[in-house]
Amino acid sequence: MNNYFIILASGQSKRFNSSKPKQFIKYKNKALFEHSLDKALKSKLFKKIIIVTNDKKQIKKKYSKDVLIIKGGKERSDSSLIALKFIKKYKPINVLIHDAARPNFTIKLLKNLINSLKKNKTSIPVISSKDSIKYKVKNQLFNLNRKNSYLTQTPQAFKFKDVYNLSIKQKSKIQDEATLFIENNSKLNFIKGEILNNKITFKEDLINPKTYFGIGFDIHRLVKNKKLYLGGIKIPYHSGLKGHSDGDVILHAIIDALLGAIRKKDIGTFFPDNKNKFKNIRSPKMLKPIIEILNNNNFYINNLDINLICEQPKVSKYRTKIINSLSNLLNLDKDLINLKGKTVEKLGLIGNEKAIACETIISLTQYD
Repeated sequence: MNNYFIILASGQSKRFNSSKPKQFIKYKNKALFEHSLDKALKSKLFKKIIIVTNDKKQIKKKYSKDVLIIKGGKERSDSSLIALKFIKKYKPINVLIHDAARPNFTIKLLKNLINSLKKNKTSIPVISSKDSIKYKVKNQLFNLNRKNSYLTQTPQAFKFKDVYNLSIKQKSKIQDEATLFIENNSKLNFIKGEILNNKITFKEDLINPKTYFGIGFDIHRLVKNKKLYLGGIKIPYHSGLKGHSDGDVILHAIIDALLGAIRKKDIGTFFPDNKNKFKNIRSPKMLKPIIEILNNNNFYINNLDINLICEQPKVSKYRTKIINSLSNLLNLDKDLINLKGKTVEKLGLIGNEKAIACETIISLTQYD
């Protein structure tokens, strides 16, 4: 397996009309470029994955040693050549070059491209146009036959030696690496592309999938000499929450909200309080399998709103720590989490500081 994957993420996104380059815009709860990176990693087809960008500060996550981040060039073709020169020292056999603005390709396409390189020097995914195409030469318009017209996509796959040799000789700007072979009268091999592998160029290209909502609620009594856990962290307090588990009302309400949004009953279905194996279980362990269900079914959290209802402790004192904890546990941007503290004006069990309650509402989106 001597395959390398180059992700071009240096574009200025002029047509996207945003102060932030589109490759770093959040899409399905990830930066746009991360979808390509995650699929390349998950495929286990590549020795190295190279991200080419002019703004390394936007890439805040730490990745494995097989992911390398390098500075790009002014134009797309410059960035591509920089990456090819960079990986030359590894003596690659195959290289796939991909635009970060195409997040919706599949791992199956990656496999098809690499398999095609067993017998070909190039492998370019193409689809037919759904629209009529006009071509202008000077002041004259021509109709192009759709059957003989191809829309090229990325990733584009090549024998490294061939694409490298053509790239270092290229003087003009090119829109993709397939152009190198066309301009040098070299043979191109086409394979079937994917309709959903669309390029995100304008804000309108962002799809609008199905959105679901869920609500959650939990309440537990406070008891002396027990640790208090809220949102996955220990809160200094003289009492803790009584329950079969650690009694973390925030996480319990979040779990119920998630289960409600995906129509999977409630927390008691997954963690019945008459099972000894769940006795004193920490709530982050209860949340983990629910998050796995979301990931396995292509659900993404859009935002989370929380009301923590108690007289003490004061929510404002621990808000930042709780939100940071929830961000890590849910793999959700902190800006998408809101935590409010509510009292009940000294009324009832909560007002008498004998209980703490929590209610949550969550929004999920499911993608095909």
